[in-house]
Amino acid sequence: MVTVQNLTMRYGNRVLFQDINLKLDRHKRYGLIGANGAGKTTFLKILSGQISEYEGEVIIPKQNRVGILGQNQYAFEDFTITDAVLYGNRRLYDAVKEKEEIYMTGDFEDDAVNNRLAELETICVEEDPTYEYDVNIAKILENVRIPAEKHSELMSTLDSADKFKVLLAQVLYPKPDVLFLDEPTNNLDIETISWLEDELQRHEGTMVVISHDRHFLNAVVTNIMDVDYQKIREFTGNYDDWYIAANVMAKQMELDNAKKLKEKEQLEAFVRRFSANASKAKQATSRQKQLEKLNIEEIKPSSRRDPSIVFKAKRTMGDEALEVNHICHAYGNNEVLKDITFKVNPGEKIALIGGNGMGKTTLIKILIEEMKPSCGGEVKWGATIENSYFPQDTADIIKDNGTLYDWLRAFDPKREIAEIRNCLGRMLFNGEQQEKSIESISGGEKHRMMLSKMMLEGGNFLVLDEPTNHLDLEAIVALGEALHNFDGNVICVSHDRELLDAFATRIIELREDHTYVDFQGSYEEFVEAKEAGKI
Repeated sequence: MVTVQNLTMRYGNRVLFQDINLKLDRHKRYGLIGANGAGKTTFLKILSGQISEYEGEVIIPKQNRVGILGQNQYAFEDFTITDAVLYGNRRLYDAVKEKEEIYMTGDFEDDAVNNRLAELETICVEEDPTYEYDVNIAKILENVRIPAEKHSELMSTLDSADKFKVLLAQVLYPKPDVLFLDEPTNNLDIETISWLEDELQRHEGTMVVISHDRHFLNAVVTNIMDVDYQKIREFTGNYDDWYIAANVMAKQMELDNAKKLKEKEQLEAFVRRFSANASKAKQATSRQKQLEKLNIEEIKPSSRRDPSIVFKAKRTMGDEALEVNHICHAYGNNEVLKDITFKVNPGEKIALIGGNGMGKTTLIKILIEEMKPSCGGEVKWGATIENSYFPQDTADIIKDNGTLYDWLRAFDPKREIAEIRNCLGRMLFNGEQQEKSIESISGGEKHRMMLSKMMLEGGNFLVLDEPTNHLDLEAIVALGEALHNFDGNVICVSHDRELLDAFATRIIELREDHTYVDFQGSYEEFVEAKEAGKI
């Protein structure tokens, strides 16, 4: 359904990828992966027609309906929520709106008006044979947890997370033949992500999706397209299948090269020893020819680099970590937290989960004493606790006109220079990059800077609010391992199920009715208990 021929993309002298030839088939769902900066989003924009300046050709048959997940959450502020979804089928939207206008202002004694109404009716029947577009849209919106009573309200009344859900509904509603999705799980809670997985598994056309959510990729995709080595290589299977295959391929390449290098050394030694010996000259010549035929391929370094995240507490923790007693909080008349009480023992690692708007970030801010509970309650930290905080929005903290090195050193000017540079290096900021301006770095780089800061701080209680936003898969895996290996306490808000599986020993779920579940066990055990109706 999508054919890519001899595609090359350059930015100045830099080649993102070259001579790409691919055929993306119907009934296949492709996960597009690669390191940050490798060109994933650029390739997706080329496929979807959002970028037109490149070498080569992308062919999508004209009869195929193409769906592209919008990224501008504020593009439909003056639309009702229902109309914003209907806009996903532009032909139907235009016909419906023109019909409404004619019925309100048209002269029905005019044949031209009646003929136009007939034409519009034909379009509506072609696009919506059952006349149920409003029912179908309502169903999708309710599935993403936007209640029916809000569907006629303006998009401007929604928060950014719900706006993004509407954009998802907009691209899914027309059931496009070819679907392009860039980070569709951003800002979604775990339940909505699960719904989206089910929807995409039923997609019958061609799909290309970029995601840093490993669990999501494993659940949804049938094939992987890996942007690396300035190429885009296709693998059959999900992300875990690709990961195994890619590592096996790299290991096999190393072994093959080692074998060839050994053979090369033996042949060179034979040629050196016997080339001047008349009785061995013929054999030496034969060996020389073998040597010339040997193809010692260099193993190209992958564009991926794994960060080395290591959290080490500077201070030993005592017998008391954290007590939370009867926390209540409301925004005006909207109560979000009600009588939250729990005790954290030394060494416990808690995943704080729940739907969007359930108060997770509010509770985190109360715990770190950035805000006070409006309706009462108490937070008591242990005397030996030194917490280290990762905020959901790093942009408010990481801002300056200095370099990355200057920004990090400002938190501990007495620290050895080598330690500061080492923390930055662990998060893949090399010597030259450490001199970059703070103002120029991306969202993903700001998140890596925050992790550098946390490593430098050496807190014994880590508090993290959505740390995986903007991180690539390699960084998320490294963060999960670091939290698992950390000797202190952790409270982490995340919708990334792979991360939760990696570290959590206890789950606290905030629910819509202001109750909460405090579950002792891993995230996987929590899900099993929930599915069995035990919690």
